[in-house]
Amino acid sequence: MSKTRDFWNIFVFNSFHLTSKTIICIFIVAIVWGTTFLGIKIGVETVPPWFVAGLRQFLAAIILFPILLFKKELKWIGWKKLSIQITLSTLMLIGANGLTTVAEKDLTSSLTSLISALSPVFIFIGSMIIGMEKFTFRTLIGLLMGLFGVVFIFWDGINDLANPDYRNGLLILLLAILCWGGGTIYTKKLHSEKNNLFLNLFYQFAFAGIVQLIFAFTFSEEIDVAKWSAQSISAIVYLAVFGSVTAFFAYHYLLKTLLPTQVSILSYVNTIISIFLSWLILGETISAKFILATAFIICGVFVINYKPGMLKFRTKQS
Repeated sequence: MSKTRDFWNIFVFNSFHLTSKTIICIFIVAIVWGTTFLGIKIGVETVPPWFVAGLRQFLAAIILFPILLFKKELKWIGWKKLSIQITLSTLMLIGANGLTTVAEKDLTSSLTSLISALSPVFIFIGSMIIGMEKFTFRTLIGLLMGLFGVVFIFWDGINDLANPDYRNGLLILLLAILCWGGGTIYTKKLHSEKNNLFLNLFYQFAFAGIVQLIFAFTFSEEIDVAKWSAQSISAIVYLAVFGSVTAFFAYHYLLKTLLPTQVSILSYVNTIISIFLSWLILGETISAKFILATAFIICGVFVINYKPGMLKFRTKQS
């Protein structure tokens, strides 16, 4: 009886203590970041991948510039802090985000989002190697579940690896996940202040945008703006305005009002939304094995990341 009452308190009663702003931010992070893989896929249909990534980040920096100017927060952060932002930008925006965009040229949106969902596994393994996390039996169970998920992904499609574009896409995506993991671990080790988050993001977006546009002009096989469709251009604008700026604002607000472990639950929702929209809008085939793989990977990541009190949905005390 007490367990039933606790369940009611956690999932129903406590929800009434959330402000409307918090609820809106939850929906923004869950839905917007669940649509970014779809946006990238639409973008790379007619626009070279590095242009999609570069224009997205550069436009995000342009959007943040007047906001910081209006709030009188735009300033020089010093060479030491700049080097930190350049490192983060290189790993998480140029490496992770840029390479994911390149990979989606040859991979489906649903497959990219599902394999990217394994990033917390790589983060945990990396953290464990450098002594930031400890290996437990629960970790082993989570890793095995994630491995089973990967097996189900390629159960019927192992022959697809003979296709060099498909194989290269997977390798590039794996490198992107490793970059994201490296950036996350680097952030954890920094223990830096979270003040001026958007000033830091401005420097990160600007640096990534410039470097990725240089890559675009250097490595793109064909640059013909006339062939860029309105859909692809709209997708890039969407990724910049919502995927890079709006979602980051919402995510930062949630980190201030909810526990970090509670905010992390949204990443599982992102994957499900991404796969559903890939099927609904792009017409990608989602097999029963793919759904099973999704369940295994999401559950495996959840088991690895689980912390006591993670599901007690309460706001932080002010």
